[in-house]
Amino acid sequence: MTKVRWVFFPALLVFLATLAAGCGGKQDVILATTTSTVDSGLLDVLVPEFEKQTGYNVKTISAGTGQALEMGKRGEADVLLVHAPAAEKELVDSGVGINYQLVMHNDFIIAGPADDPAGIKGLTGSAGALREIARKGSVFISRGDDSGTHKKELSLWKEAGVKPSGSWYQESGTGMGQTLQIASERKGYTLTDRATYLSQKQNLKLVVLLENDAPLLNIYHVMQVNPEKFSRVNAAGAKAFVDFMISPETQNAIGEFKKEKFGQPLFVPDAGKKMEEL
Repeated sequence: MTKVRWVFFPALLVFLATLAAGCGGKQDVILATTTSTVDSGLLDVLVPEFEKQTGYNVKTISAGTGQALEMGKRGEADVLLVHAPAAEKELVDSGVGINYQLVMHNDFIIAGPADDPAGIKGLTGSAGALREIARKGSVFISRGDDSGTHKKELSLWKEAGVKPSGSWYQESGTGMGQTLQIASERKGYTLTDRATYLSQKQNLKLVVLLENDAPLLNIYHVMQVNPEKFSRVNAAGAKAFVDFMISPETQNAIGEFKKEKFGQPLFVPDAGKKMEEL
């Protein structure tokens, strides 16, 4: 496996978040989240409205779901907005994550160059598509950052029975937006959430080659970090953010976000539902 590291900032972001957690006032709410909620532009719409309604100041740390969950485990964030349900369950079961609420979903897609050197267009299963990419040795750009997207990608390789390695398999170590740019420049394939892809599509030389496969469902939850385990957590601010995310007004805003521009919603609001209903 070739590891290509273009950017090294996630660790710096976590350090800054830790510093903020130690010196921030009660009006500061530290939100640890996945890069897709930022790269898609969704939080650019929602956070200012939350701040306007509540008076809290949100410090958003976009370092991927894996990093966000680790911040939660250490009490370095007040509230988490993430998309890796299996890993989230561990945090909730441990008692660190509380007030765990379903917020929205979209889906993952496999994007790649229009000439599709691995010939995956028309295949019906994502695992089969990855097997073909590996068999042909076509360039695949992985985020390689323990994000929700990376966790999903690894689960798909496992399902495909492939341990990706070699010069064709490269890790960016970056967020989704930058990973898409790298895949575009290197004429490679990548797994991406649909929202980030659509938001950046005009600047990419990538097309959707595989979609609408059941394992590619991408589910987002929000949760508070338990103040009984970490006294410095802003419990009131975190609860206010969770309440805001599942409110009817915010759910409506999520459903309408960039819908007119792209002809489809980037996220489907799900507050009040169960995951089995998606």
